[in-house]
Amino acid sequence: MDDPFSFVLLCLASFRLTRLIVYDAITDWVRRPFHEWTEQEIPDGSKQVFLSLKGSGLRRWIGELLSCYWCTGIWCAAFCYMGLTLWPNVFEPLITLLAIAGGAAIIETIVSKWLL
Repeated sequence: MDDPFSFVLLCLASFRLTRLIVYDAITDWVRRPFHEWTEQEIPDGSKQVFLSLKGSGLRRWIGELLSCYWCTGIWCAAFCYMGLTLWPNVFEPLITLLAIAGGAAIIETIVSKWLL
């Protein structure tokens, strides 16, 4: 990482990859073996949905990892950085694509808050 631009690209790429893994519906199949959503009625009569982790040991640890933005973020950042360091020809296009998507997501969030 020789320049500030590369650092920003890595930041945006790891941001987008982390959100993809932890929150996006398209990767729900990755989280499903480790997470279970349960609905409970609270005293006022409304219903609230809670995330429960499945299993124990390694399965539970992975479930905790996949439910924590900060935990997953450090692994995504390490994956992006190490990949770029070890296999730049493979990871440069991936990092660029994720960074563009991450920047677009941030812009969309800002625009939607200002216009609504």
